Amino acid sequence: MTLHSNNSSRMEMMHFTKIVMGGINNNPSLTFNDGVRSIDYVLVWESGRNDATTPEAYEQRRIFEQNLEHDGLQLEREEPEGLYGLNFVKIHVPVDVLRDYSEILKLRMPMKDGSQLRKSGRTNAILNAALYISKFSAVKTSNFIDRVEATWDKFISKIRVDPELFPERRHRLTAIYSKDKEYLFDTTSECFWTPSIRSRIVQFILDRKKFSKPGDDFAFGINRLISNCTYSAAYPLHDGDLKTPGSMRYLLYTEWAAVSKCLKYQPLDYVKDYFGVKIGLYFAWLGFYTHMLIPASLVGLICFIYSAATVYSNKPSEDICNYNSTIKMCPQCDYFCEFWDLKATCLQSRITYLFDNSTTVFFAIFMSFWAACFLELWKRYSAEMTHRWDLTGFDVYEEHPRPQYLARLAHVKRRQLNVVTGENEPMVPFWRMRLPATLMSFSVVALLVLLALATVLGVVLYRMSLLGAAVLRHNDNVLITYSPIMFTTATAACINLCFIFLFNYIYQYLAEWLTEKELLRTQTEFDDSLTLKIYLLQFVNYYASIFYIAFFKGKIIGRPGEYIRFFGHRQEECAPGGCLLELSIQLAIIMVGKQFINTIVEMMMPYLLSWWNIIRTIGRKRQLKSPLQWVKDFKLVDFPNMGLFPEYLEMILQYGFVTIFVAAFPLAPLFALINNVLEMRLDARKFLTCFRRPVPQRVTDIGVWYRILDSIGKLSVITNGFIIAFTSEFIPRLVYAFTHGSLEQYVNNTLADFNITVLEHPPLNSTYGGTMCSFPGYWDYKNGKDYAHSTWYWHIIGARLAFVVVFENVVALGTIIVKWAIPDMSGELRDRIRREAYVINSYILEETRARSQAGRDSQGDTTEPNWNHIASLSGSDFDLAAHGDQEDLAELRERAAAARPPPDPAGPPVDPAGPPPAPV
Repeated sequence: MTLHSNNSSRMEMMHFTKIVMGGINNNPSLTFNDGVRSIDYVLVWESGRNDATTPEAYEQRRIFEQNLEHDGLQLEREEPEGLYGLNFVKIHVPVDVLRDYSEILKLRMPMKDGSQLRKSGRTNAILNAALYISKFSAVKTSNFIDRVEATWDKFISKIRVDPELFPERRHRLTAIYSKDKEYLFDTTSECFWTPSIRSRIVQFILDRKKFSKPGDDFAFGINRLISNCTYSAAYPLHDGDLKTPGSMRYLLYTEWAAVSKCLKYQPLDYVKDYFGVKIGLYFAWLGFYTHMLIPASLVGLICFIYSAATVYSNKPSEDICNYNSTIKMCPQCDYFCEFWDLKATCLQSRITYLFDNSTTVFFAIFMSFWAACFLELWKRYSAEMTHRWDLTGFDVYEEHPRPQYLARLAHVKRRQLNVVTGENEPMVPFWRMRLPATLMSFSVVALLVLLALATVLGVVLYRMSLLGAAVLRHNDNVLITYSPIMFTTATAACINLCFIFLFNYIYQYLAEWLTEKELLRTQTEFDDSLTLKIYLLQFVNYYASIFYIAFFKGKIIGRPGEYIRFFGHRQEECAPGGCLLELSIQLAIIMVGKQFINTIVEMMMPYLLSWWNIIRTIGRKRQLKSPLQWVKDFKLVDFPNMGLFPEYLEMILQYGFVTIFVAAFPLAPLFALINNVLEMRLDARKFLTCFRRPVPQRVTDIGVWYRILDSIGKLSVITNGFIIAFTSEFIPRLVYAFTHGSLEQYVNNTLADFNITVLEHPPLNSTYGGTMCSFPGYWDYKNGKDYAHSTWYWHIIGARLAFVVVFENVVALGTIIVKWAIPDMSGELRDRIRREAYVINSYILEETRARSQAGRDSQGDTTEPNWNHIASLSGSDFDLAAHGDQEDLAELRERAAAARPPPDPAGPPVDPAGPPPAPV
């Protein structure tokens, strides 16, 4: 079995090498002119640009490139003919530089396979158990279960990734790279240092090299040179053309980014290898979220189909359609609004029933549990991906400071020791820099939030004024004339959507500027702070108008004769069936409209930017044609500084629509599912065709987005409970049916009759001859013009509050049970992580002991080996010594000797090597 496993492992590695390195082997333009050294990065500057040809720019480029070469990088300069003055500087990273910076960056690299390890019986036994534990099959139960599993596997194979094109990757043991322990790693492998690792190391160097003589502490980093137009671009290369087979880019383009493959699983391991962990984790999360939307979409669709099938059996809506009364409804505005018939809202009441019925409560409870399951299952799935991609031991505090952070603190003399990295770093002055930046950031964000609320207020005033506009009353369209609320809701939602997209750009620019002022040390901290700011602003921007309709509109309008006015206008009223239909219209327009517009902008903007970049560089009438890969990639758009932020933000906002207001729009999960199936492939196509290849980034999870998702889930329980209780008519119908046994005369029960003499501004030129008009609500006549809420009103309020309490507690208890029932990490994965850590430590112990012994034998040294003392350590002390920490081994020896208990004179002799290391 071992021989077969070794052969299959060797074949798998050869196939993987062919996919990863195929582009370099098949495309000569991916190497230097010698055809041997790979092009790991490219710098571009334009000789036809004034800013790039000044003496200062020439000097900065000379110093910068000289520093790169001094650091060990190899450069090759080229100015191809017919490219209008474009100069390219190709960069190659030699093996010595890769070794140095792999150690500096603490990269986790794959260790040698079992076939390459020492043939130690104890080591190999443990290693085989760790490597092949996943191959052990469970005990078979019955032939019937086997047949069911075979049928399911046959079905699922249709949507799985083609194993011939993307062979399944076996998990390999990894360890933090160290030059002192290089014998643990297979550095001779062709793809040990993959193109992604090479570009990451070059980017790290480019961000920190100076481009001026000593004295200017701010003059460093490629980003500064690009902003000064000294260079025009800096980017790693795609590994091939989209139309030529033989590269991973072509393989991903045809088998992953194609819309025709939208129903297949994603080759996430290969996406991670090509784009890096950060982008790979985004597509893993997006795919998981899309799969979780399937059950939510099915349940929502079933609820909607049930509602549509029973719409004509709904007693209240049929009573409205057949309503016959000599008393008409009170006018909806002053002066210009006429008394109207309730029957005119027949269509509106039937549409309202589609979203306001008994299935609303069921679906709201289901989606609350769904949100809890989604987050818990994602944590479990994320733990699997974190282990699979070797992110388990990654610590954000091991990140190096951002170059922009160091540049802004270059004048600060006070330093402090970073206990993690062991380096002296500048200390941010609290009173002079940190506090003013924080206060300014808070103030500007608060101002922007108020601006978004003021926009909502302006839209509300538009709706209030439009309701009284005479143009609506003299229109031939019956729907506009008799249902002005629906017309104003639709037009106001469209106006609000336009303001939303306008403010999005303002918020994004200001949020980036404010976050830069906060002096955040690492890129992770910077991204998290920026994310919270923009999401808070976008949350108010997108959801403020929806919250207004759901919880404020029509709640404090007063009554005929005593309307509560706002700036002299009557407040908006809900339709007789409540505001749920208007809430559904607002949700549908903003959610679907946002998705549609975002998809168009996302697909068109990169092409427009690429077109503008070429025009800016060579002019409108010229064309930039070349078969060279580094020229083709220059024509693409640089990967944005915001990275994946717009992609995550779009999905998180969509998640808010799916959960926070799902009680008002049960089709939201279905629209989200359709959008995401296409979004996944369109994003992949965009990254492969429109953008230059991004530099890989290492992250452990989706970051602050998870906390935002968790907050949205908790908020959704509250909002859905209040929507059902106070916005829909579910509670009044429930109380009435419980009291009267049916919904007969329910519509009449929800209307109160008022004498038209109480109206402050009756309609002009009215043809209505009655003395009473009906108004939605629960009112009793007292005397004169005095009316008060009836007893039934207080019964309804009590029932609404009771429902909120019961709903919140039931759902909260259910989510607690869900979180308890689904552990963050499976027991199998936890055991696998511990076993692999134990195997790595055991192997390091065996190899180091053997090499120490071999060295002593060759030198004739008979002193006690240091490793015997190291082996007696446990926990963190062993890890530090085993991975080549700089602590003196003599100190470790003394600590081990002091910790070792004295031997028992009567007992057996103590093994000088001590116990084996404890598993991590």
